[in-house]
Amino acid sequence: MPLGLNFMVQIRVAVLTVSDTASSNATADKSGPAIREILASSDSFVCNNHSIVADDVSVIRAAVTSWCERRDVDWVITSGGTGFGVRDLTPEAISPLLEREAPGLVHLMLASSLQHTPLAALSRPVAGTIMNTLVVTLPGSVKAVKENMEALLAGGVVRHAIELIRGGRGTQVHAALAAGSDSAGHHHHHHHHHDHRAPEPRTLSHDPSAAASTHRHRVSPYPLLSLERALELVQNHVSPLGTETKQVTPDLSGHVLAEDVYAPQDVPSTPTTSVDGYALRCPRFPYETPAGELTQPSSDGPRGRVQRPDPRTHSVGAVLPAGCVYRINTGGPLPAGTDTVIMVEDTRLVSTFAEDQEEKEVECRVQVPAGENVRAPGSDVGKGALVLEKDDVVRSEGGEIGTLAFVGRKEVEVYRRPVVALLSTGNELVDLQNPRPHAGEGEWGGIWDTNRPALNAALQGLGYNVVDLGIVPDDIDAHVSAVRLGLQSADILLTTGGTSMGPTDLLKPVIERHFNGTIHFGRVAVKPGKPTTFATVPWEAAGGTGATAKPVFALPGNPASALVMFHVFVVPALRRLGGWPAARCELARVPVLLDSAMALDPRTEFHRVVVRADTAAGELRAASTGGQRSSRVASLAGANGFVVLPMRTPERTRLEAGEKADAVLIGEVVRG
Repeated sequence: MPLGLNFMVQIRVAVLTVSDTASSNATADKSGPAIREILASSDSFVCNNHSIVADDVSVIRAAVTSWCERRDVDWVITSGGTGFGVRDLTPEAISPLLEREAPGLVHLMLASSLQHTPLAALSRPVAGTIMNTLVVTLPGSVKAVKENMEALLAGGVVRHAIELIRGGRGTQVHAALAAGSDSAGHHHHHHHHHDHRAPEPRTLSHDPSAAASTHRHRVSPYPLLSLERALELVQNHVSPLGTETKQVTPDLSGHVLAEDVYAPQDVPSTPTTSVDGYALRCPRFPYETPAGELTQPSSDGPRGRVQRPDPRTHSVGAVLPAGCVYRINTGGPLPAGTDTVIMVEDTRLVSTFAEDQEEKEVECRVQVPAGENVRAPGSDVGKGALVLEKDDVVRSEGGEIGTLAFVGRKEVEVYRRPVVALLSTGNELVDLQNPRPHAGEGEWGGIWDTNRPALNAALQGLGYNVVDLGIVPDDIDAHVSAVRLGLQSADILLTTGGTSMGPTDLLKPVIERHFNGTIHFGRVAVKPGKPTTFATVPWEAAGGTGATAKPVFALPGNPASALVMFHVFVVPALRRLGGWPAARCELARVPVLLDSAMALDPRTEFHRVVVRADTAAGELRAASTGGQRSSRVASLAGANGFVVLPMRTPERTRLEAGEKADAVLIGEVVRG
């Protein structure tokens, strides 16, 4: 059986058997072992991963995704679940994950199977790439598996595909085919397992060390992902940082609680007053007033002239004598022996102490029942009551910090907020505060670095600490040093520029080739911001406490693109790192009425607008900020939102004035 080209670098394969039966009884799995036997007959393949799962979309998807994200699998082969049966769900599980489909491989497998049986027309295979891994789905029968594997391996089809996915040019395959080498169709056992080279870095970016323009990409190797898929990838690869205990101070603002908060005591802890006035006892038996008058008991409390004890000799802990009142201010504890409070407005001053002219006698002009104007212990919050929940955000409006202080919590456990490293790239950039002559020719003086100050302001406005790495020239060593410093000093790296197709666009090559990073997406079908890049880089924590994957966002160099993509992609990632629940990480969207017509683009567009509240109509309206060119940062001056314009279709090319659309809010809504 032809088994593909036997080059030196082995292809790492994972096999997934999809079967309800085999998932409960592994001995029923026949197709998985058949695939592994075929692969084992060639030195070109190594299969160290084989799992069996039931016919369940989420389980199938989780197994395949975990392999692809590990970056140590070149080819995932699934077997089973590709037919028309009710439980045949493999295509439904895999298709949404594919970033680049491979219809040619599907056609090859179907053509091969149709040569043996017309029933192959009922098979529904899918094929394509997820990140840098080839995924192919095969039928469940051993006969069909062998037919499909033979077709895929003949002539080095899979080998060629994987070499291209790895970032190669396929020259080895073409050379072997041109020479008529029998290795293109047969396998040989040379038993040199220990002589294989280590797997090459899995890269899609161009090699910046290759000077010739023929070695550079003319078409981006990164698939163009939808906005929804790109946001999903960010959430899948960004996780909350660790927790820490912080004191309850204004610095707690912006953090997310990592624990439920319970009241450690009753609030108030003792009876207190809710007004300014006089505390007294509601009489329940006759007693003689200081003036010698006999007062009858009344459920409505005393009325008439009463005396205030000398505040210099009477403490709040001493029982108040009968017929006396005790001056008390809002929030103060009731003195012993009192059970009600009369407001100062309901009294009249009769006499004062000679020493300080403070009231000695007052007249109670109304009757007050027991418990009037009194807050009972625990009436606001009882001991053990849940006052704030885990995942609550401590907002800058002050309500959460006030609640923590109210119940007496001096410190609380929260998720750590990420520190952000920020840099700009490009020889043409000039620092506004530290301008240096540009090294270019003639009168060219460079352009002001707009992105770094704008993003720094946005980050600090959101409460994040920023490590400013400055401007990095278009040089590989400078890029490597800056990226390393950013990863060392921060939890997330944010760069602008260097993400497109030019020979000096170095961010993607540096991330992949120098830091073994994974580019999860390098292009998104959005306007502005198409070349937005999101990656993760493996990083060993200080002190050898374990490795982590640090997120990197390489935003476009055009200022409007950078700021818009910051709000669309980076803010959700920052929130997730800081412990925000995944469902709340994206900025809020609200329905708005358009003040003017807006043309649609083939990509999802974020049109910069001013969102204002039309109080008379009870609606939100959106007015365009003018020209939307990606380099026009002025379109963001005054903008507090982006209208999300859907992709253009032949039937719909624009939204008209007065139509409704969703808007992402990035600032406070304007009145009027």
